[in-house]
Order: sequence, then structure tokens, then C-alpha cells
Amino acid sequence: MTATPDREALGTLLRHVLELLDGDVAAVYTDLDLADYRPRYSPLVRVLVADGPLPIRDLATRVGVTHSAASQTVAQMSRAGLVTLTPGADGRQRIVALTDRARALLPVIEAEWAATTAAMRRLDAELPVPLADELYAVLAALRRRPLRDRIADTGLAPRRAP
Repeated sequence: MTATPDREALGTLLRHVLELLDGDVAAVYTDLDLADYRPRYSPLVRVLVADGPLPIRDLATRVGVTHSAASQTVAQMSRAGLVTLTPGADGRQRIVALTDRARALLPVIEAEWAATTAAMRRLDAELPVPLADELYAVLAALRRRPLRDRIADTGLAPRRAP
């Protein structure tokens, strides 16, 4: 295991926590014979199960990620045989739908989701504040005032072009 990042290196610390969480969930998938399934697929799968086929842009909005991030994840899922892509109303739009393979995996995926949710609740019980609550509080604070503005408040002058 790698060393814990410095307290002031928040980006590194956040990535480290995410790597630990995602790595353990990925190991569970491997244990369940789903080695080609990634933790980042589940939110998209859950939306597609609930809403049916969607354009990538709508899928991104529903999951709360950028169009680029959703598009990259969809491409990985397509290579794994979990989704199909068909043309939408215009040439730029692609509609994402679950494949029969993905539908066949749903009982295992849903069982893992429930187990992971229960495990996170137990982890939350060990923390001063539930992790999701703290992350939502961070998001709200950054929406009120972006970090860039907070950095400018320190007096750091912007670099001027020569």
C-alpha cells in the first residue's frame, strides 16, 4: 500500500481515497467473476435500468458527470459488451442501451450495489460525519464560491502574459 498523502495535498488525498474505494469494489467484481466490470459502470447501468435507452448527454446529466466522462465510460462498457450505441435524432447524438449480457448480470450487479451500500453505511458509522454528507457539503460550498476565487482571496496575483 502507498503512503498517505500530505494533509494539504487535498486533490491527491481525494484521489487516494477514491482509488482505495474503487479498488476494493473492483476486487469484489473479480471475486464475482466480473473482472471486466468497473465500479464506474454501475451508476450508468442503474439509470439505464430505470429509464431505458438514453442519449449520452442525458445519461451524463442523470449520473452527474460531464458528457466527456460519460462518453468514455460508455465506450468502455461497449467494448465489454454491456451497452449498444445507436444513432439518435441527429448525427451527433448516440443512444445508449443495455445489452442482453448486461441484463443477465443485473442480479449480481444489484446484489453488489446493495452490499457496497451496506458496507458504506458501516464505514460512515466510524466517521465523524457520513462521507457523502461531507462531500455534498463541499460541493455546496464550492458552488457558492469556487476554489479559484478562494485562492485569489489569498492575494496570489494572476500571471500576466509577456
